[in-house]
Amino acid sequence: MKIAVVGTGYVGLVTGTCFAETGNKVTCIDIDVNKVNKLSNGEITIYEPGLEKIFLRNLRENRLHFTTNLSEGVEDAEIVFLALPTPPGEDGSADLKYILGVANDLGKLLKSYKVIVDKSTVPVGTAEKVRKAIAANYSGEFDVVSNPEFLREGVAVDDFMKPDRVVIGASSDRARKLMGELYAPFVRQGNPVIFMDEKSAELTKYAANSFLATKISFMNEIAQLCERLGADVDMVRRGIGSDERIGKRFLFPGIGYGGSCFPKDVQALIKSAEEVSYNFAILKSVEEVNEKQKLHLMPKIEAFFKNDLKGKHFALWGLAFKPNTDDIREAPALYLIEALTKAGATITAFDPEAMKNVQGVVGDKIKYATNQYEALEGADALIIATEWSEFRTPEFDKIGASLKNKAIFDGRNLFEVAQMREMGYYYESIGRP
Repeated sequence: MKIAVVGTGYVGLVTGTCFAETGNKVTCIDIDVNKVNKLSNGEITIYEPGLEKIFLRNLRENRLHFTTNLSEGVEDAEIVFLALPTPPGEDGSADLKYILGVANDLGKLLKSYKVIVDKSTVPVGTAEKVRKAIAANYSGEFDVVSNPEFLREGVAVDDFMKPDRVVIGASSDRARKLMGELYAPFVRQGNPVIFMDEKSAELTKYAANSFLATKISFMNEIAQLCERLGADVDMVRRGIGSDERIGKRFLFPGIGYGGSCFPKDVQALIKSAEEVSYNFAILKSVEEVNEKQKLHLMPKIEAFFKNDLKGKHFALWGLAFKPNTDDIREAPALYLIEALTKAGATITAFDPEAMKNVQGVVGDKIKYATNQYEALEGADALIIATEWSEFRTPEFDKIGASLKNKAIFDGRNLFEVAQMREMGYYYESIGRP
């Protein structure tokens, strides 16, 4: 098939590259001239494990193209994906100006039947708004489909190529047939393509992410209780996770969730509920718990240093909101940086992928190390904010020799409490003795 993808951000680039990998001819469109030039020249603009290899292969095989010209990009396309930003407004609602702007432009460009697909996470009712925006300038045949993505940063290529399910909201048989053919190579092992109406598809994405965010905040609440009662959250997690009705995933406590999806989608679903006069009380609590959890390590750090952090220097391992990505949106590390520097402390940080992005946000407010051990030099203590694999089995002798105090504040529960005690470390984690 001939596919167009409007937007070359995280979702758009992964979507376009993976569709090209199954033999489709894909044109990705973006207004950012510099980004389009980089991509056209083989320079990938995001970090995602496994993406660069197939990106370069499909670029080389002439199945993947990039342009700034919307008309040129969609002219021959049978299906046009809209993978555009939907940033939260001040009230938490999703801003649809980019999607509706492109929809308006498409209405002026369409000359024949095409399927227009909302790939971005959008509020219920967006498909109808896109349909009206196109119809304002085009009277021919077209369909608008909702096809939410369920990609996890760090494993997005696997998620796309081998999806648990594909959700497609479509009203016409013609659109369903085309979308079914497009996704057939991705579900050969029998995972379902679930067809539904557009509104249900739009709500499905928000409901899925909000439910996962709820599991995380619930476990962080349990961790808070464990600390006060002397229980061990790891034992509780194993105890409830073995119940197949609950499942083992998303039960790990920490210093809160971040990224581009969970915070934004929880806010947007709360706002959507408010617009129909419904108080989504659980999600409001989920959001409140998460905001507090990002700074859960601060009282522990302050207590160790007797409430005086002025002049103290910390090593910070991890800046991305999760491992295997360079995404720092709503990353707990940023909240810790703000709180520590406000208290008069200094920081040297290391992250395998996210340091450039953090430098673009906080500048020289902190220092950046070339490796995890360099970050320890002269530090009063170590703080861990992201669970990168390389942090899980470090050289503890080297850590102890570099720190002024053998103190580690672990926001991701990477190490065993008993082991740390045996090695003589002061070790604070989340929800454990």
